[in-house]
Order: sequence, then C-alpha cells, then structure tokens
Amino acid sequence: MNSIDWTPLYRNSIGFDRLASMLNSSMRTEPMSGSPAYNIEVVEDDHYAITIAVAGYEQSELDIEVNQGALIVKGKKSEKEGSRYLYQGILNDRFERRFNLAEHVEVTDARLSNGLLTIDLKREVPESMKPKTIPIQQAEAAGDRRSAMLNSEAA
Repeated sequence: MNSIDWTPLYRNSIGFDRLASMLNSSMRTEPMSGSPAYNIEVVEDDHYAITIAVAGYEQSELDIEVNQGALIVKGKKSEKEGSRYLYQGILNDRFERRFNLAEHVEVTDARLSNGLLTIDLKREVPESMKPKTIPIQQAEAAGDRRSAMLNSEAA
C-alpha cells in the first residue's frame, strides 16, 4: 500500500491537502538519482541555502523555477560539435531536482560560483500569522458591570 487515507484529516481541517499529497509522494519508491549532488543548509533562523554541484554547466544552461510550492532546478548541457571521447566520465546529461517548499518560504537569491549553484531561501511568516499576546483587562465587579449594562440599555 503506497498511500494513506487522509479522509479523517480532511473532515476536521482545511488547507492540509498539499501536505497530504507531499507525504504520499514521498512514500513512492522511485529510484533516487545521485546526480547532481546537493546540500541543504540552515544558515540561521528562517534562512536556508541549497547548494548544488553543477560543475561544467554554464549559467545559460541552468534554469530555476518556483511552481506550486516546489523549487525546480533544471540543467541542460549544450552539445559540443565534433567531440570524440575515448572515455566520458563527466556527466553531460540534463537533470532536474525538485525541492518542496514549506508555506511562506521564498527564494531570495541564486548565484553560480566555482561549479556550485547556491540558492538562498527565507521563510517570512506574515505578521497576521505570527503569535500575539492578548492583554487581559481588569474585570469590573459583577454587580457594577450589570448595572452599567442596564443603564446603557435604558438610555
């Protein structure tokens, strides 16, 4: 069985359908390509960096896209005319790497240096979603509040 029934979650929750599909897709047993190698680093709180080894790829041969909560990095090597190899151990293939992004994670920068493509990410939670403290007012005496409410209704 390669999927889980998420019906109980959907009964009481709104907006978790993307989470359920991510969990289902992570359970699939697809062969994982080891190329190109990559690191995911926590730079500091809410700042991350993905570094992908793309030796031999030029900037024009790389493409970075964010689509429906996924970061997609693609590489396509240009064919060299007239190349004859006795042995070709350096990968010259196209590749595609996908990274699922959590809500409010945005790509802030990408740079290519010494065969490493570094993509910076930052999680920015909107102010309306951050925890806030609600001040507690001093309650009036029960009798005083009732008489104040009655007086305002009578007026």
